[in-house]
Amino acid sequence: MRKFPNAFVILLGVILLSWVFTYLIPQGSYERIVDAETGMIRVVSDSYTQIDSSSPSFLDFLVSIPKGIAERAELIVLILLIGGSFYLIEKTETFNHSLVKLVSSLKGREDFALLTVAILFITGGVTIGLQEEVVAMTPILLLFGKSLGYNSFTMIFASYGSSVVGSSFSPSNPFGVLLAQKEAALPLLSGSSFRLVVLLGASLAWILYLLYYAKKHRIEKIQMPTHNKTMGGRNKAILLLLGLTFSIVIIGIVQFDWGFSEMSACFFALGILSGLIAKMGWNKTGETYIEGMKEMVFACIILGLANSISILLTQGMIMDTIVKVLFGPLQGFSPAVSGVLMMISHVLLHFPVPSYSGQAILTLPILVPLSDLVGLSRQICVLAFQYGAIMGDMIVPTNGALMAVIAIAKIPYNTWFKFAIKPTLLILLIGAIAIVAAVFLGYH
Repeated sequence: MRKFPNAFVILLGVILLSWVFTYLIPQGSYERIVDAETGMIRVVSDSYTQIDSSSPSFLDFLVSIPKGIAERAELIVLILLIGGSFYLIEKTETFNHSLVKLVSSLKGREDFALLTVAILFITGGVTIGLQEEVVAMTPILLLFGKSLGYNSFTMIFASYGSSVVGSSFSPSNPFGVLLAQKEAALPLLSGSSFRLVVLLGASLAWILYLLYYAKKHRIEKIQMPTHNKTMGGRNKAILLLLGLTFSIVIIGIVQFDWGFSEMSACFFALGILSGLIAKMGWNKTGETYIEGMKEMVFACIILGLANSISILLTQGMIMDTIVKVLFGPLQGFSPAVSGVLMMISHVLLHFPVPSYSGQAILTLPILVPLSDLVGLSRQICVLAFQYGAIMGDMIVPTNGALMAVIAIAKIPYNTWFKFAIKPTLLILLIGAIAIVAAVFLGYH
């Protein structure tokens, strides 16, 4: 049997297919204007017109690949620097010592440990839309899971998957619901009570499924080295520095609107200081840090390649056509059916538009007037977006973070899809029920 293509080959194939589509799908565009108050570019509803424009050349196809990587430069730098830091800390034996102690204390309470991981990552998704940052943490999470008897699927489910669920059902994800509410001209954080109720229901269903799967697929525990179990003062100092760094980063994101560059600076300092605390010296610290960055290069390239797809579809002037085809027919259905179909359409659109914040900016200006026409409240329009587009990150092969995470775990995409599709459909069903309930409750 031939080996299934890896993430690199899959994304190259999708990029090639996107380029071919620019010659097959009719070109068209919506009119866009600049909002005088916010300076944001908005799409004018019902302004779609077909146009005749040249499709990207073969050279454009090739150029889209370095462009896609370059446009994700800040995120790539973040992942490289976090990866370097974690790799260096691992080489100081700090993680081994702490894992030995942690695993020993959790003996017989593995389910509690898994539950804690899931809740932490759901919280990260709810508060800051945590997702890409999981990439650099994946090697440590996999090691932790195997020491407790959990396979790679379980740990990615508990970490990356939980962050997706938290991001999707969050009442406050700044890159999801808040951006969408802004595009829909709704008060920020409005309608949070309903979203919180649905978040609790979706999180509970997700965690129960996680615990069920984990129980059915336990593996033999990897025994951590037991020599020198006592943590030295340097190891404790490095762990304290790690906790302090995470605290500073979270405060910076929440209070000071930090971006990837500020986060990168903090983790770079963490790595260098950890090496010096461990008495590696400047040369060895630098060499070890570079080795850690090398480990993350493949994941970073995958993130960049995923971005090339949107570049080609936009340059080929077919992105707006895809939006029109997916969402145009919704006017012929009842509000409840339209809401559910809108959510499903968002899942499908997430294949060519892997950035859900970009998807909000692209679609909400078109869908808000459409929702008004079919009697669907704008809040429900936002629900359909956040449930469909963000949950799509669990399965779409164009999502760079997902492909990077499973690449690190050495899980082929087809194997991941078979694993992830059932829990994803379960959560989407909860989203659909919530949308129908919102229609009948008059959620505004």
